[in-house]
Amino acid sequence: MYSLWPILCRLLNLGSDMQRRDFITLLGGAAAALPLAAWAQQTAGRVYRVGYFVITSRERSLHLMKAFEEGLRSLGYRVGENLVIEYRFPDGEMERLPALATDLVGLGVDVIVAGNNVNTVAAMKATTTIPIVMASSADPVSAGLVASLARPGGNVTGITQDTGGEQHAKRLELVKDTLPDLSRVGILWNPDFAPNPARLSSMMEAAPALGLTLVPVEARGLDTLEQAFATMMRERAQVLVVLSDGVLFNCRGQIGVMAVRNRLPAIAAAREYAEAGLLLTYGVDLRDQFRQSAVFVDKIFKGAKPADLPVEQPTKFELVINLKTAKALGIIVPATLLTRADDVIE
Repeated sequence: MYSLWPILCRLLNLGSDMQRRDFITLLGGAAAALPLAAWAQQTAGRVYRVGYFVITSRERSLHLMKAFEEGLRSLGYRVGENLVIEYRFPDGEMERLPALATDLVGLGVDVIVAGNNVNTVAAMKATTTIPIVMASSADPVSAGLVASLARPGGNVTGITQDTGGEQHAKRLELVKDTLPDLSRVGILWNPDFAPNPARLSSMMEAAPALGLTLVPVEARGLDTLEQAFATMMRERAQVLVVLSDGVLFNCRGQIGVMAVRNRLPAIAAAREYAEAGLLLTYGVDLRDQFRQSAVFVDKIFKGAKPADLPVEQPTKFELVINLKTAKALGIIVPATLLTRADDVIE
């Protein structure tokens, strides 16, 4: 290169050492920009196709859908211009999941965004090649969705809502802080959801130190809720903790009504439960997780492989308290707990 330097100097009028250094810096910057420029040129005019696949109805998950779209817009994607989103909503009917997943695969989408574990499982059975992004998975390693968080392997990556058993123990602490005389806690859980046995076990381990006795009651769907609540009342449960999954999340409105009707203060993970009438929630911000899933989609569009994209764990948890429900149940929420809340529904 240096043997050509005199010629370059004459052609570009470069005379000094400073000009030489500036020119080399310019060349280095241009080289660094080449990959991005090449990607932009390669994808110019391309329209990407995303499959969006959740367990609930459009109406019940509209806020999450909008959060995902906002995330894509912030990254430069526009529906109708360079992006098409194929939405599939089974309205909580689990038996429809395989057909809807197969439908998305048949459309040749570039990536599938799966709302939770059951959607991810259905998508994995439908394809081993199309990338799958989990918007909010629960313990994806033990559920068999990925090999590990650091190196997922296969065609699945995304975001998990769990950080281990400590957050489930934290919910017991919060409900004890709210009701200091509490001793018996009903646990509403779906045994068909793979992460739930480990969740329940962690809560069982934490309960004695808080002076609590847990009363686990199974609920596999809407038609089992009445019996589940009857069992909890018979077992003298004083409060209800919901171990959330896609099925019970879809039933959160009914759970909120039944909890108030049976005068059971109730706690769950996602703020959507508090908005549905439960007393309080402590967990991840699902809106933020669906917004962040757009980042994974963008990376995959730019050539990243799901197997090499580490699954992200949540770093922020929010406490939401429903004072309307507290008033209906005659509960005075301690001021110390209210000051810790991220949001209060009045």
